[in-house]
Amino acid sequence: MLTVYNQNRKCQIVTRGRAATNFWSRGRGLVGSPPLAEGEGLLIAPCNSVHCFFMSFPIDVLYLDKESRVVGMDPSMRPWRVGKIRWNAHSVIELPAGTLERTQTQLGDLLSVHAT
Repeated sequence: MLTVYNQNRKCQIVTRGRAATNFWSRGRGLVGSPPLAEGEGLLIAPCNSVHCFFMSFPIDVLYLDKESRVVGMDPSMRPWRVGKIRWNAHSVIELPAGTLERTQTQLGDLLSVHAT
């Protein structure tokens, strides 16, 4: 299980997430999955760009550097879109659309990412 906490905004972003850390799970991502519920998320590492091909729902995307600082955001990325490559990103967190607005997450925020 994966949890993500925004240290700057003092709020939980992910309470029950999972990680995609091998070739196959990173490539599949959320393709074929039902829409994420509030509190869910997918950490993809290593990763610096995502696509929403074959998806049927929008997602919020956070791009993190090696220190888990937010270096990019794609709010409400719609199906069949491709995110911009963030060369300084080391990982990505895919979230339910609206999470970034609800948590007021901003560029530069420091996140605590914990896998149990």
